[in-house]
Amino acid sequence: MRKFNNVVVSVHAHPDDTEAWCAGTLKLLKDHGYKIVIVTLTAGGMGGIGSTEDKTIAIRREEARKAAAVLDAVYICLGGRDGYLFDTVDFRLDVTRIIREYKAGIVMTHLPMDYHTDHRTTCNIVEAAAMVATLPNVPVPEAPLDITPLLYHTAPLTLTDPIGAPIAKPHFMVDVTSVMDTKQEMLQHHESQKDLMKVMHKMDDFFGVVYQGNKDYGTMVGVDYAEVFWQHLGGGFQKDPVLQEELSRFVKYL
Repeated sequence: MRKFNNVVVSVHAHPDDTEAWCAGTLKLLKDHGYKIVIVTLTAGGMGGIGSTEDKTIAIRREEARKAAAVLDAVYICLGGRDGYLFDTVDFRLDVTRIIREYKAGIVMTHLPMDYHTDHRTTCNIVEAAAMVATLPNVPVPEAPLDITPLLYHTAPLTLTDPIGAPIAKPHFMVDVTSVMDTKQEMLQHHESQKDLMKVMHKMDDFFGVVYQGNKDYGTMVGVDYAEVFWQHLGGGFQKDPVLQEELSRFVKYL
C-alpha cells in the first residue's frame, strides 16, 4: 500500500459538525498516532439565540477551540458566513493551502447530498481542493503533496438526502463505543447549540439526539455506538482503504 501521512484534516461547515459526525473516529486515529486538524468554513454566526451574529461568532469560535483542544487538535475557521456559504475560488484555495500545509493523508468532509446547503457547499469545496493538492500550478505558496489525500465523507443527521430519500448504503461504520466519553466531552463544549436546536429543529436535547444516532448506527452493526463513513472513490482520488485498515478492529460493515 502507498504511504499516506498520518494527518487527518476534518473540514466541515460549522463548529460542532466534526464533533457530531466523526469525533469518535478522530480520537481512535489520534490514539493510532495521527495528528488532527479541524477546519470549519464558517463560525456558525446564525446559530445563536439571544445574541447577535458577531457575539455568536465569538462564542462559537471559542467553543470550537475548546472542543478541538480535547484532541490536541489544531482549529482553523475560514470565516465564511453561516447559512450563506458559497463555493468560491478563494475557499478552494484556502482548503488546498491547509491540506498542503499540514500534509494531510486523510481528509474528511460532508456528503454531497447532505441535508444542509452549507454542508453540500463545503463538500464541493473540499472535494475540489483535495483533488488538486498535488498539482504544481495551484496558486498557493505551500508545496504540492506527493500524493492526493484520501477523501472520506461523514454522515448527516440522518441517513437521508434533502428530500428524505435514503442515502446509499454506508461503505463502513466505525465502532466508537470505547471513545464515546471523548466524543461527548468535545460535543458538550458546544453549549450554545442546545437552544438553537430547540428553535430550529424542535430538539429538546440536541446532544442526546446525536448520541442516539450513534446508538442507532451501532445497532445496525452489532455494537453500542458507531459513526458512519463513505470513501470517495471517484476519479482523481486514491482508493487505498487506509482508514479501514488503520482501524480494522473497530470497522464494521453492513
